[in-house]
Amino acid sequence: MNPYYDADKPHHRPDGFQNRYGDFTPRSVRDVLRWKREAKRAGLPRAPLDAPPVVRPDHAFLRANAGAGAAMQPALTFIGHSTVLAQLPAGTRGLTVLTDPMFSDRASPFSFAGPRRLQPPALTAAQLPHVDLVLISHNHYDHLDTASVRALAAQAGGPPLFVVPLGIGPWLARHGVRGAVELDWWDTHLLDTGGAVAEVTLTPAQHWSGRGLSDRLATLWGGFAVLAPEFHLFFAGDTGYSPDFTDIRSHFAALQGAAQGGGFDAALIPVGAYDPRWFMREQHVDPPEAVQIHLDLGAKRSIGIHWGTFALTDEALDQPPRHLAAARAAQGLAETDFSVMAIGETRRLPRRTTSPSPTKDNA
Repeated sequence: MNPYYDADKPHHRPDGFQNRYGDFTPRSVRDVLRWKREAKRAGLPRAPLDAPPVVRPDHAFLRANAGAGAAMQPALTFIGHSTVLAQLPAGTRGLTVLTDPMFSDRASPFSFAGPRRLQPPALTAAQLPHVDLVLISHNHYDHLDTASVRALAAQAGGPPLFVVPLGIGPWLARHGVRGAVELDWWDTHLLDTGGAVAEVTLTPAQHWSGRGLSDRLATLWGGFAVLAPEFHLFFAGDTGYSPDFTDIRSHFAALQGAAQGGGFDAALIPVGAYDPRWFMREQHVDPPEAVQIHLDLGAKRSIGIHWGTFALTDEALDQPPRHLAAARAAQGLAETDFSVMAIGETRRLPRRTTSPSPTKDNA
């Protein structure tokens, strides 16, 4: 029984949740065996031609920026997979956000089996500046990791606020995280950042949830829009392609007109774990679909995530950036519109610029 069930919401079901544009049916063991058999015959995944790019993190900048208060510069640091550290100017304190923290060696319930990390995280949890907000998109092991959650909850200066989809709060409580905020799609939580308010909204995604065979679709999944006064960030989580992203653009249109600074200043969109398409299409976008999400959102720039760390599917570990470059070119986009970052790279971005409100003198 779904304790959050609301009969007036189509994505709620008595036993769990579903997508907005077509029900997801979890793949059978037979499908999994077919996938693995075909991959073995084809020699997939092939060895990468190049290692994913890695750079030394700019520890000094990250620490200084975290303590800059109102002078914080918008910055994104790619830690690996779907884990991104976002520093957003907001009020007198600024807002330091971490997406889907995953610092462990395996994306698995077991320490001895399951997908193993092929690239270490750029920063350990202990090396992060103080994190204010953790966003969890769903409960799959490569996005919700027990050891990482516990490390963040024990950070110096007090735990961050965890904002999560419906159903993940009780799991966090069992692992020592109290006070998590659970959201349904389109729900918004307001954060006081010292003289200003940041809005955190859970947005729909086409995916699914489950940490075992008995809890599939039992908890919700989604992405997040973080609207700080001087930076709007979108984090897609994991998703297949759907009309959800044009809906997201429409939902925030009143807050993202030209006078308000335009669309999302940056969007974090998955670009990896997409082959074979017959198996992955409903749950993971490929790079052409990721580019379409960028266009649907009307984002100013997008960063590709969910690649280069775990060999989860049939494409080579280094294939997503090449596939993304081709998809970007096919849409006439520049590299500055949608690219990937090296693991450890920090990208400093401009603040939003808004037009002054009309007055009697300039109306």
